[in-house]
Amino acid sequence: MLNAIKRQLAVVAICGLSMTACKKDDNNNPTTPPPPANNITLRQTSLGQVLTDSLGKTLYLFTRDTTGNSVCTGGCRTTWPVFYAAEIRVPEGLLASDFSTITRPDGDKQTTYKGWPLYYYNADGAAGDVKGENVGKVWYVAKADYTIMLMNGQLVGHDNKHYTSNYTEGDEIVQYFTDAAGRTLYAFRNDRFNKNNYTRSDFSNNAVWPIYETAALKSIPSVLAASDFTTIDVFGRKQLTYKGWPLYYFGQDAQQRSKNKGISFPQPGIWPIVNQQTAAAAQP
Repeated sequence: MLNAIKRQLAVVAICGLSMTACKKDDNNNPTTPPPPANNITLRQTSLGQVLTDSLGKTLYLFTRDTTGNSVCTGGCRTTWPVFYAAEIRVPEGLLASDFSTITRPDGDKQTTYKGWPLYYYNADGAAGDVKGENVGKVWYVAKADYTIMLMNGQLVGHDNKHYTSNYTEGDEIVQYFTDAAGRTLYAFRNDRFNKNNYTRSDFSNNAVWPIYETAALKSIPSVLAASDFTTIDVFGRKQLTYKGWPLYYFGQDAQQRSKNKGISFPQPGIWPIVNQQTAAAAQP
């Protein structure tokens, strides 16, 4: 009888030790940590959806950054602090592949979006502030869906000569339209209001002056009027127009940002850049 009681107590003791061991094992099992927070995100503001950091501070583009490196240095950098994240984490609606890193002239790192270096504006206080929009007519909020962006730079033709805004030789910083990646857009002097007179029906000459195809206008800088844009049908494709001028790329620009070789091809003024000063196209 005594031996039976001892055996039962031993079993209970073993079970108790096993339960304790199991509890210790459960406590020692590491839990899966939550994923790191996005360090770039989208936030709704008075200007629509803009790119922000993880705290909701608005990010900006500088239209003088024509080549994709930053020319905002010294006092400019004090007013417009740079944004940099070593590892980009974004939510749905953004692509991490659209972001990259540059080494600035001062040696610091800076994050870029679609080739544009990203900045803060030191006058923005609260999350979602967009006080930097159109400052100096060269600063604009960063957006994920720009159809049209602006660039301020020197026009350099396919002949490597510098041109002014009236297409005479000379130096001048000119503002002109680009796509979201900073690729120059042009008009054709022989086109008419919402009428493409260049592109052939078989698109055999499209490689020379590719049409700017888009299904619909999305975001534009706040200084532009959406009513000045529309799309036209060009043999089954949709081409964007501005003030009636169909918009094109130039093949020899090779889809590179800030290139504007087309302004002197085949001679200056035949294929001008487009900007706010562009007069409306003539009626057909």
